[in-house]
Amino acid sequence: MNHIFGIGTDIVDISRIKHTFNKNKNFKNRIFSKKEIRYCEAKKNKFASYSKRFAAKEAFTKALGTGVSKGISFSEISIDNNKNGAPFIELLGKTKTITKNIIKKKNKIYLSLSDEKKYALAMVVISY
Repeated sequence: MNHIFGIGTDIVDISRIKHTFNKNKNFKNRIFSKKEIRYCEAKKNKFASYSKRFAAKEAFTKALGTGVSKGISFSEISIDNNKNGAPFIELLGKTKTITKNIIKKKNKIYLSLSDEKKYALAMVVISY
């Protein structure tokens, strides 16, 4: 695995995510998995955590080259953390199948998340 399939990045204004949560009560459950919601709700700055995860989902679809289309669903792109705290992407359902059909090779997804005061950032690299 030393070829890059795609790279995606996204930046999110944390206050925009907070505003969307307050305005649209279905947003949280439509975009985030139950596991992501539990994780973010336990954080001191939950909106920064939600924002990073939202940015990661956007960055993944950019790296894949599809955007949010062709059957890709944000709720099936789950952002988790390993035992050392490093974030990773777990693909579920149709999104996992579609991704396999697009890349057609064994692949690895790299994810980096960051936030600073007003903004959250994610970068995704997909290699094969």
